[in-house]
Amino acid sequence: MNKNGPVIIIEDDSEDKILLKEVFKKHTYPNEIIYFSDGQKALDFLIEEDVLPFLILSDINMPKLNGFELRKKIYEDARLQEKCIPYLFFSTAASQQYVIDAYSLSAQGFFVKQSTFGELEKTIVLIMEYWKRCAAPNNF
Repeated sequence: MNKNGPVIIIEDDSEDKILLKEVFKKHTYPNEIIYFSDGQKALDFLIEEDVLPFLILSDINMPKLNGFELRKKIYEDARLQEKCIPYLFFSTAASQQYVIDAYSLSAQGFFVKQSTFGELEKTIVLIMEYWKRCAAPNNF
């Protein structure tokens, strides 16, 4: 985890993407925000680019490679695993089984997308502040 690295957001819903952009714009975090509309594009980026992201916020239901499939591929890739990138699910598709599946893949969190801008903002701020304070093996 690189606290100054980019935040990777994997989101295929254009309205959710607009709201997330507004939250990050309002709070002016120093991290670059990189959006992908599907898991395969995000995986290609993580494999091909020499980048150490701060964290990944991933929807579940996406085209090509869904959030669970992406998490599994990252988890099984030794080179990506060494980067210690926090992987958080951020989805409206919340069920007990989805949460169990997420944590079975060693996700570091599962957050339900809030329906109002204010609640979405609170969640994003909480996530960012938590991970900014968290230590990771590659921070030393």
